[in-house]
Amino acid sequence: MSPTQNQPQDTKKVVHNRIPNPSPNPIKTFKIIVVGDSNVGKTSLTYRFCDGKFIERTEATIGVGIKERTLNIDGEDLKLQLWDTAGQERFRKSMVHQFFRNAHAVVLVYDVTNRASFDSLVYWLDECERNCITHVPRILVGNKCDEKIEIKTNLAQKFADQHGMLLFETSARLDSRCDSVEAMFLTLAQKLKNQKQPIPFDEGRLLQARPSSNDNSWSWSCC
Repeated sequence: MSPTQNQPQDTKKVVHNRIPNPSPNPIKTFKIIVVGDSNVGKTSLTYRFCDGKFIERTEATIGVGIKERTLNIDGEDLKLQLWDTAGQERFRKSMVHQFFRNAHAVVLVYDVTNRASFDSLVYWLDECERNCITHVPRILVGNKCDEKIEIKTNLAQKFADQHGMLLFETSARLDSRCDSVEAMFLTLAQKLKNQKQPIPFDEGRLLQARPSSNDNSWSWSCC
């Protein structure tokens, strides 16, 4: 009998400790504040972009409503967090200025059928300048262009040029007739991604969605 036959077999199994894969990089989240007078269609625009549908009737926003959508731009996933702010006068001084903090971009919305909402843009721009931590990308959006237009394009374009903004004339209801809501936010997302000196991310100031006791609803809180 050979020596190898007399030698007991080692029945122990060799256990290889697997090194866990490093967690993937978190998706960059951009806080985009949507401002403008009440009834200009801010909520409808955010629903159109995030959910792909038009909400015929919406209740007036109290405080802020938030919707999110993740996009892939040039192979990189980006999350747009849209802050739909209240436009009523009674909320302006007490609440809205807080929402400008740590914003990465601002969407200023007016109603192309309502001259007063266009005139109010000066106020909203001033709020942006006073409350944003730095100069952030801004776009000007004229909503409801499927209806009878009171604010002519050349007037809105002049205002946009004076303040270094791109102008989009769109309709949350029928955006196929005007500038696409989709293209509008994609343009802004591309602009944010390509910033040479991006605004620092403060994850503590972004809101996190948490499922509530009702599986179909979401609550929002600062983390």
